[in-house]
Amino acid sequence: MTREPTLRAAPMPSDCNANGDIFGGWVLSQMDIAGGVAASRHLGSRCVTRAIEAMTFEAPIRVGDVVSLFTSIIRVGRTSVTVHIETIVHRKFGTETVKVTEGDFVFVAIDEDGHPTVHGMAKDGAGKP
Repeated sequence: MTREPTLRAAPMPSDCNANGDIFGGWVLSQMDIAGGVAASRHLGSRCVTRAIEAMTFEAPIRVGDVVSLFTSIIRVGRTSVTVHIETIVHRKFGTETVKVTEGDFVFVAIDEDGHPTVHGMAKDGAGKP
């Protein structure tokens, strides 16, 4: 079975750094968006980014690459969820795919006032949400 990306994007020339590659901050923001989508879908609630536990840049992204972000839930806490995000690019010309970044992002479920809240996936001692 083929896995589907949580998010796909195509960087533009305005997303480049001084070296002509895509700016790391652009990649980070795409990862944050994809992680937020995965966290909100998994928890069924509004979520905000709490932390980035780890992130590595392994290869540059170039203008014209198609960027695909794949997510998986790796940990669920009382108010939080940790999402592993892997960023793969399909190079502009040819069929080459390259993993360019990966990282673990922590998201916290929040209530309507923006305060952390126990989400529906958390269990109390009796196994009830």
